[in-house]
Amino acid sequence: MLLSHRARLLELWRIAAMYRLDTHFSIEEAPQLQPLARLIRIHPAAWGKKHQPNAIKYALEDMGTLFLKLGQLLSTRRDLVPPEIIAQLIQLQDKVKPFDADIAVAQIQHPKHGLGQSIETLFARFDIKPLAAASIAQVHTAALHDGREVVVKVVRPDIRTVIVSDFELLRELASWASARIEAARAIHIIDIVEDYRQVMLNELDLTLEADNTTQMRNNFLGSALMYVPEVYDAAKNVMVMERIQGVPISQVEMFDQLGYDRAALAEKGLTIFFTQVFRDNFFHADMHPGNVFVETPPVQTLHAGMEAVDLGHEPRYIGLDCAIMGTLSKDDQLIVARMLLAVMNNNFTAVVDIVSRAGWIPPNADKHALMRDMKRTVGPMLQKSIDDIDFAGVLMQILDIARRHHMSIPPQLMLLLKTLVHVEGLGRDLYPDLDIWSLAKPILSSWIKEQLDPMRNLQQLRQQLPEMLLSTTDIPKLLDQGLQSLASQGSRQDSQLREIQQIRADMLNDRRRDWLALAGFAIFIAIATQVIGWLSPIFYILAVLVVVWRILT
Repeated sequence: MLLSHRARLLELWRIAAMYRLDTHFSIEEAPQLQPLARLIRIHPAAWGKKHQPNAIKYALEDMGTLFLKLGQLLSTRRDLVPPEIIAQLIQLQDKVKPFDADIAVAQIQHPKHGLGQSIETLFARFDIKPLAAASIAQVHTAALHDGREVVVKVVRPDIRTVIVSDFELLRELASWASARIEAARAIHIIDIVEDYRQVMLNELDLTLEADNTTQMRNNFLGSALMYVPEVYDAAKNVMVMERIQGVPISQVEMFDQLGYDRAALAEKGLTIFFTQVFRDNFFHADMHPGNVFVETPPVQTLHAGMEAVDLGHEPRYIGLDCAIMGTLSKDDQLIVARMLLAVMNNNFTAVVDIVSRAGWIPPNADKHALMRDMKRTVGPMLQKSIDDIDFAGVLMQILDIARRHHMSIPPQLMLLLKTLVHVEGLGRDLYPDLDIWSLAKPILSSWIKEQLDPMRNLQQLRQQLPEMLLSTTDIPKLLDQGLQSLASQGSRQDSQLREIQQIRADMLNDRRRDWLALAGFAIFIAIATQVIGWLSPIFYILAVLVVVWRILT
């Protein structure tokens, strides 16, 4: 029940009122927000307060991690959010309020969840002032005793309790929406909340992030596309990794000053995304601008009047913050790749066939109507540049089609959709004229051809043959278990059949008693109305007794 979260709801109401969030939205353009704005204004915390600059940023900081994450997602949606609000949301990426450095030091030195040694033993230099503060952790710069420059990531204290509580509230809201909104059921919103809850809790364990970072580093070793820093040490609340030189992808003016080719950078970014999804099946699922950097000369040398520089190689992306990573099953990979390729070929008959074979639509669905809806919604975007495509809008239309045709979208694909929204937002800022279709088509075609290559499949079969031969030893046991299961199922069916027959007999007896009681009641009432004198009450009593008998039997 939402009422069980009344304390948290009241706290969110107070924060919204204290920062007068109602003054940052145009009620004329969105009249449906009028009741919410009125609710904010009547709170005592709003009395005497006026419009405050950066109030949305400060409010999201005070509301907690989940709201920070929502703000980070919206910061890439310049087509959906007004520029004055975007300017505030961008600051959430690396300018969140830091926590006290003494707490950070205590976290690092903690014997169980930290590195278990003193700062002096671990580092030759440790900078107390944090380099950046994000929603989950903050980062300090330091140097190891061998001279290597590092960054030290430290998890925010007491954050787990708040996240768990907020997710309980979010799940209640998801349950409410799922019970009332068909589109919410179509995308399995409750499952999405549960999956994201686990993802967020995993993000609090930096040993998992260290493992993810190492895996992605190995995937791109020697690559001209991306460089992933090396992890030197990690514990649950602390991670020490190589320090890199770069600037966030959102600083497009800096790339112009450095002489970087923004079109080439945009193509590299899209290639990295498809490489992670299809080649590695291990993709970065939190690609907001604060997590996507590009190589530069040392940051302290960057200035407004500098000339173009040469790194000695084409600038690469830098992979950071690998806490939230996504994977797909082989079947889902192939389904997504074939669907994208069919869309690029303007073959919506194939799209519907793929969706049907995947089991995403019911057998009795009108496939021709689904094909027409898909063609009308998705078709026009194939002739547009990324600057003209509203991915979020198209996604909402596709979900509306899913609702109308009773489609069931697997929850594991929603993380990929979230990542696509991030990628689209980054592409808009970096190079709006990027032709994503001409770049993606050969990548997808090559991957599908590789997956369906008979020689490759034969090689995989040869590799799996020893395991398959070993598993044949289990065949007698499995057959015996299957026969026992069939026998058990047969006995259960016999028992269920007897129960059904007994229920049917009981229903027939109940119906017979109903008719007897009704007939007796009618007869005694009829007699009571006809006789005169002291006999009449007796028949009325008999009629009542018939009703009582039926109730009790």
